[in-house]
Amino acid sequence: MADFAADGTVDDGTVDDAGSGPVSGNEGRGDTSRPVTIAFIAESAGVSVPTVSKVINGRSGVSADTRARVEELVNRHGYRKPTGANRNNVVELVFRELKHMWAVEIIRGVERVARQHRVGVMVSEFGLYDADPLTWDDTVSRRPNCVLSVAQLSAAERERLRAKGIPFVVVDPATELPDDVPFVGATNWSGGRAATRHLTELGHRRIAMIGGPQDQLYCCARLDGYRSAMGAAGLPVAPELVVHAPLTSEDGHTAARSLLALPERPTAIFTTNDLQALGVYQAAREAGLRVPDDLSVVGFDDLPVVAWVDPPLTTVHQPLTEMAVAATELALTLGRGETAPQAGLEIATTLTVRASTAPPAGS
Repeated sequence: MADFAADGTVDDGTVDDAGSGPVSGNEGRGDTSRPVTIAFIAESAGVSVPTVSKVINGRSGVSADTRARVEELVNRHGYRKPTGANRNNVVELVFRELKHMWAVEIIRGVERVARQHRVGVMVSEFGLYDADPLTWDDTVSRRPNCVLSVAQLSAAERERLRAKGIPFVVVDPATELPDDVPFVGATNWSGGRAATRHLTELGHRRIAMIGGPQDQLYCCARLDGYRSAMGAAGLPVAPELVVHAPLTSEDGHTAARSLLALPERPTAIFTTNDLQALGVYQAAREAGLRVPDDLSVVGFDDLPVVAWVDPPLTTVHQPLTEMAVAATELALTLGRGETAPQAGLEIATTLTVRASTAPPAGS
């Protein structure tokens, strides 16, 4: 049986959770009782762990001298890439924030596949932007079978997982990813276009859009879909009709108040997500407007709650559960060391028409 050291390494002569190789061939090291780690190789070469990872995985972006130095150390100390043999039968699902309602839909999809494959699920919340390196140290020390990261996974984080031999998939990516990063997303542009086209076909001409953060890929795609549908209908996009706000009901409320206060207010508002749309409902009530008689509203996501608001919300159904199912299947495929049929997948969105949209008054 392997002995576990206090720092989490496995002194069994094979591979540890920090990305180690065999104990043999450690001449020149002060402590030969512990396995070779990728961190040791990096320290010995005077480079970063991601740089060593690039060399080990045959990736570009490393100078010839550095590559030769790292390869010499790898060969001298007998380092071997970790394999999946020592990974635990667990899928780790990483959220940056767990406060959004759509997280439940993603968890539901992951759990569905996990039950079928008899694997466990661990849910983690890492915080926005690049997580603390120690947080990722915790993840790799747990040695999950694979990692599902929702919305983002930075280059440094990807390299840390690659260095430990842990496969990963990004769910609903918020930023552009390199071609070799597996992901599962939705057809956000098509969804934005379908929502806006629905409003133009009802006869609306002054259609506003509450966009999301401009550095989020899916927000930009939904806005571009709106612009495309407006152009296809021969309608100009007035600058004052496009506002940006965080993806919360409070910020949707604030944005809608500014739109409804315009001298010529919009007759319809399309929002980047359902939470913003709920904020529009509140702003409309405060302005004495009725949905949909005086103002049509379309959201995006199709969270379960929006079917029960008054009136039920017309929205673009983002297949969150289906996306999570596909991402988990892809991650488990990679975890088995198999080649995935495709690295990137977008699942189709559909428009769900309910009672929050109608032809404009007087039409």
